[in-house]
Amino acid sequence: MRKKIYVHVADDHKIVIEGIIAVINTDQDIAINGYSLTGEDVIDFFDKKGNRVDVLILDITMPGKDGFEVLKHFKDKKINQKTIILSSYDDIKIVEEVIRLGCNGYITKNSAGEHIVNAIKAVANGEQYFSSDIQKSLFKSLTGQSPLVGNAPDNFILEALSDREIDVMRLISKEYNTQEIADKLNLSPRTVETHRKNLIKKLKVKNSVGLAMYAVKNKIV
Repeated sequence: MRKKIYVHVADDHKIVIEGIIAVINTDQDIAINGYSLTGEDVIDFFDKKGNRVDVLILDITMPGKDGFEVLKHFKDKKINQKTIILSSYDDIKIVEEVIRLGCNGYITKNSAGEHIVNAIKAVANGEQYFSSDIQKSLFKSLTGQSPLVGNAPDNFILEALSDREIDVMRLISKEYNTQEIADKLNLSPRTVETHRKNLIKKLKVKNSVGLAMYAVKNKIV
């Protein structure tokens, strides 16, 4: 008798969860172990209740803590949880960010019915799995081609910045120079300049003035 693959589903829409469960229930090798409607519920399921499952199906946009924050929590707490992102967003930058945060697969919601069962089995077996549309974007990115700009939540760029990058941008917007920022954050001037360059690249602005404008627009200062 085969060992069951246990799955937890996290999405802020109950109808999506019910649809995923309905598809999963067509395969006798996979079983559901609960669901979560918020990021806090996911963290509570794994931390306070001490649960573990073979695969977590995780949405990115949820109330309170989102999917990015859940993945960061796992990383910080050294929780080795195999995770598949199931999202309506298909921008390659989002895919690359969640891979960096430790997810094992990414499926767009419009192709979930086609891929979800195979994705669960592959990830449970230690493999990575991406739906075909995401595979194409990843291939283009890895081969130096320009993937099509996909859908992404409005606040994604800000979510993708590290706390230290936000600290540096906040001080840049207050007109501190490199040495002053280095002193305030206990960093080397070289590290500050690296953060500055990374911010300019990530936010697609031309200079420190652009960073300051972004910080004001997004209420960072």
